[in-house]
Amino acid sequence: MTPRKIYNWPCRDRTVVLGNRTVVMGILNVTPDSFSDGGDFSDPAAAVDRALEMAAQGADIIDIGGESTRPGATPVSTTEEIERTVPIISNIREHSDVLISIDTMKAETALRAVEAGADIINDISAFETDGAMTDVAAQTQAGVVLMHMKGSPKTMQKDPAYDNVVQEVYSYLEDQLEFAAQRGVRRGSMVIDPGIGFGKTVEHNLELLRRLPELAQCGSPILVGPSRKSFIGHLTNRKSPAERQSGSLGAAAWAVAHGAHILRVHDVIDTCDVCRLVDTLLSGESPCN
Repeated sequence: MTPRKIYNWPCRDRTVVLGNRTVVMGILNVTPDSFSDGGDFSDPAAAVDRALEMAAQGADIIDIGGESTRPGATPVSTTEEIERTVPIISNIREHSDVLISIDTMKAETALRAVEAGADIINDISAFETDGAMTDVAAQTQAGVVLMHMKGSPKTMQKDPAYDNVVQEVYSYLEDQLEFAAQRGVRRGSMVIDPGIGFGKTVEHNLELLRRLPELAQCGSPILVGPSRKSFIGHLTNRKSPAERQSGSLGAAAWAVAHGAHILRVHDVIDTCDVCRLVDTLLSGESPCN
């Protein structure tokens, strides 16, 4: 097992301690076409109910996405993305103080989301898609997640190739951390995500998980999102994403034991149980004391 460094992660007017225990980020896709739960929460009332349910189940963060990033997905307009996400964020914030993350590559969406109550900007393009994203992150002082993705959602799974996937992902994330810092984004506000399933083969995903501790050398907290991904389906012969819960929990346990600070997941209750067990083992403490 790999001990985690402790970080204080500033997210607007709050500070989240990372490393003492695993932080669970619940996925809320308010899209008609996401790979696992597309269409399940397109209705705003259902989306808010699901967010509050995940918070009650133990999720520390609700990650809200209004544009599918599954392999082959077609982009949506900024207007449509805002219409899908911002009213839901406002409604959740009226009912709960749970941390809210906006999953977007668009600066205008990020800004509107933060104005509505979001605390974190989760950019799967690591600030490459929209040059104004660094300005929004710096001005709002939101927490930030920077993810590695090879290509775009539409093209990323078309024969992705690396000479050394871990070194290339590490170098890319280190470069993007420096890029953002030079443009006024607080270094301490940024979390890195190796982008499991985003422009990677099964072998690439496994190698990143096996060598996860090497990414900690970036000096930033690590978020990992293997939940229901196709590599789990490949290994377990589960074609439907909904059938990949057990495999997802196995990947979650491995990631926590090897240095992940945050898990982005669909199955909140079971993941929280796994995290309690692994966190206790990592701490070396007895819950009976």
